[in-house]
Order: sequence, then structure tokens, then C-alpha cells
Amino acid sequence: MEHLVQRAVTTIRERYGEPLSLDDLARSAMVSKYHFLRTFTKVTGVTPGRFLGAVRLHEAKRLLMTTTLNVADVAVQVGYSSTGSFTRRFTESVGLSPTQYRKLALGARDDTRPPAPSETPRSEPAADAHRTNSVSGVLRTVGTGLSPAYVGAFATPIMQGAPASWSNVSAPGRFTLAGVPTGTWYIHAVAHGRPPGAAPDAEHTLLVATAGPVRVESGRGKRLDITLSPLDWSQPPILSALMDIDPQSLAA
Repeated sequence: MEHLVQRAVTTIRERYGEPLSLDDLARSAMVSKYHFLRTFTKVTGVTPGRFLGAVRLHEAKRLLMTTTLNVADVAVQVGYSSTGSFTRRFTESVGLSPTQYRKLALGARDDTRPPAPSETPRSEPAADAHRTNSVSGVLRTVGTGLSPAYVGAFATPIMQGAPASWSNVSAPGRFTLAGVPTGTWYIHAVAHGRPPGAAPDAEHTLLVATAGPVRVESGRGKRLDITLSPLDWSQPPILSALMDIDPQSLAA
């Protein structure tokens, strides 16, 4: 059934600006909407609606960085009828308002930035890997990873919003996320690198990894190993601004 889901993902990526419904996507995959919903979620890790929303916001990020369209026009381009709804959803998912994202992504600074990621716990020495409420392990790569790699504990299967804890480490290398709140989290990692077999001068691509859901319990550490590999068609786009903007610039 993967090829049917892939057909639906292609529809989403090509028609994200349209008011696509579950029925529309199921028809594109040529199966019943209930079977389609179960299969799509199993293959991609998220519902069709959440995948569509991620694609829309990812395209909005691109438009904010590469065009001079105002926020209202960007909202319309990516399928939102309300600028207010678009701005709220963008801010929740990216961690910055559309205006803040454009300014920081283009190297500008303002006085209205949100709390900096550097205020959350960062990586600790390997000897502290089993500290209370920590997640630690080894970050591996398929292909050639380039430093730094970012690893964070996020609330959803989509890498969006602000992480509960994050660190930047070498890839491959060890990582520790300290002070992760008790609860269920998804551990996302991302770096730029070269896919397996690529020439030394090949263009860098995005290498990603997701582990979860991971249950973090009070007073206990969690250990896992994750492997970065090229982003493929079944994975929703990365939305968190942490991956587009140097975290130190957010703290500046």
C-alpha cells in the first residue's frame, strides 16, 4: 500500500494551496477514506491533515525567505483563507511569528523574539548520561554527516515548535538531552550531510532521524541510539525554526 500513500503525498505536495479534504486524498489513492486514513498514518507517522498542514507551513517558510510577499499574501498562497489563523498556526509550529521568522532568517534582529532555545537544557558531558529525566545515546549517520547536528525532544512526530530540551553535537557522536520533563516525547535529530555514495563535492542534503514515542519517567534516564539518513518522501517537513536559524542568533 505504500505506493498509494506516495500518490497521496504527491497530491499534497502539488496541490497544498487547494482546500484538500480527506475524501479528495483518498480518491487520489483510489481507496476508501477509512482505509486510507489508517494506511497513511501507519506509513508517515501522522494523519493526512497534519501532513498537509506541515507542507503548507514549510512552503510558507520558503516564501518568507525567498520572496517579498506580505504575510497575508503568503497565507493565501499556501491555502489559508484567514491571515490570523495562518499566523497563529505558523507561530505555534515554527516557534516564531512569520514576521520574526523572515527577519531572523534574513539575518536581521529585533526586540520581540521569543524565549531563546539556549534557555532550555543543552547537552551535558557523557558521564552525566544517566541523570534524572535525561535522554542520551549515540547519533549515527548513513552517509557523511556534518557538524553540528541538532537533537531535541519534541512533543509531536513532526519536528515543530520549541523543543523541551536540545543539544548540538557532532554527527556521528554521543548526545544527552538533560532536564526532559516527565512525559511522552519524540526525539528528532537533523544535520546537513551527503547521502551514501555521493561524490565529495556533491550538494549537501538534509539528514534526519526520529525516535518515538519515548516515555520519560521521573527520576530515570532513557538511552537510545538513532541514525541520521536522507529525508524521504514519507516524512513530513521540518517546521521548527531551530533548524533554519543559528540558535545563537535567537539568543542574541
